[in-house]
Amino acid sequence: MSEFNPLVIANKSFPATRSDINLALQAVVSNNSFPTEPATKYANMFWYDTTAKILKMRAEANDAWINIGYLDQGTDTFKILDGTVVTTAAGVTAGLIGDQTTATWEAGTGTTDSLVSPADVKAAVLALTPPNVIGTGSQSWRADTTRAANTWYHNNSQAAIMIQAYYVNGATVYVGPSTSSFATILQSDRDGDLDNPSYVIIPAYHYWKVSHVDHSSNSFYQNILD
Repeated sequence: MSEFNPLVIANKSFPATRSDINLALQAVVSNNSFPTEPATKYANMFWYDTTAKILKMRAEANDAWINIGYLDQGTDTFKILDGTVVTTAAGVTAGLIGDQTTATWEAGTGTTDSLVSPADVKAAVLALTPPNVIGTGSQSWRADTTRAANTWYHNNSQAAIMIQAYYVNGATVYVGPSTSSFATILQSDRDGDLDNPSYVIIPAYHYWKVSHVDHSSNSFYQNILD
């Protein structure tokens, strides 16, 4: 269209009236295509913004334009706009067509379904992976002389750890999700030469304790990788 039509037919002679009717019909069938918004606006009217290449619809309150989609004139395709909300027939949000912030993916707490790029998935996995994966990162072996025999301890971190424990005459390691639900994992040898200690992985948030096999010896050794 070369100009907007107000879609109001004024009282004119027949040829002029017919011209106005034709212009009004052309405006309707072309979705009011024009580089600037119509001077006269109606609730729920369409306007194809030829500058932005976006099809818009006037709000029911006639106070704003609602963007519907992008019309790519170079490829003759309709493109959904980023941030378009997917809803049920009742208008309840069911998802989002578009990206969400990197921080949202890395937090891992959002419940709104949306498009996600491989890069976003990678960033979220890295952000949500425990920083101390066993044997990497800041984990290192250290001697731990604070542990007592036959005492439950709790790995209250979100990463697995490893313990190395033995008594001179043999040790048993118990590991479980609670102090009342556990399994016997390993026993070190009982010959007193310390050549076969127990190496046990303690899963995140699990409990463990070490007890000696030969109660005649109280020599207790323990190292921890955390």
